[in-house]
Amino acid sequence: MNFEWQVITHNFTFLMGGLLTTCELAVIAITGGLFLGILLGMARLSTIKAIYYPATLFINLMRTQPLILVIFWLYFLMPLILGKPIGDFTSASIAFILFEASYFAEIIRAGIQSIPKGQAEAAYSSGFTYWQTMRYFIIPQALKNMLPSLITQGVVVFQDTSLAYVIGLREFLRSANVVDAREMRSFELYLFVGLVYLLVCFSISRIGKRMELKRGIA
Repeated sequence: MNFEWQVITHNFTFLMGGLLTTCELAVIAITGGLFLGILLGMARLSTIKAIYYPATLFINLMRTQPLILVIFWLYFLMPLILGKPIGDFTSASIAFILFEASYFAEIIRAGIQSIPKGQAEAAYSSGFTYWQTMRYFIIPQALKNMLPSLITQGVVVFQDTSLAYVIGLREFLRSANVVDAREMRSFELYLFVGLVYLLVCFSISRIGKRMELKRGIA
């Protein structure tokens, strides 16, 4: 088998454009999913039924559906609801935020529940409100317990962005597929894609490990 790495160098700019789209989608999914996940996670701990049950229903619905199906839902249903197309990147971003929020929510919930209840009770008795207690006492401590799971989920999000190819989004994997359809050099292209995914995911894991050591988790 003859290796032709020129197919990578000749199409490097095009492939990096796809990687940039992948990174943008991953950042949006993680940022938006984490923000919504915090709200949902706290809602899951609420004693108010009107808050608890809708959040629980949403989380269970998302967690029982394949991500690729959620992507299809948003891509085909949103134009019907809004009366106009919203584009592949926007629909993929919304799908990822909603889907990942359900997983982040459970991580947040578990992290908060890992803190002894006595600390919250002590804060309340000192005159702190619920939100002040969460902000200054519970969340900072819970973050140490959440961090490994949050980092792992972040790596999963980056890998899962490849599923956006089903609606035509030209992310990294689809960009390689486009080049392969023209150049017919599958081995070199997909080996390169695999190496890039390995490098990015390994780097994120190492950064996460250092953060854990710095915070005294490991």
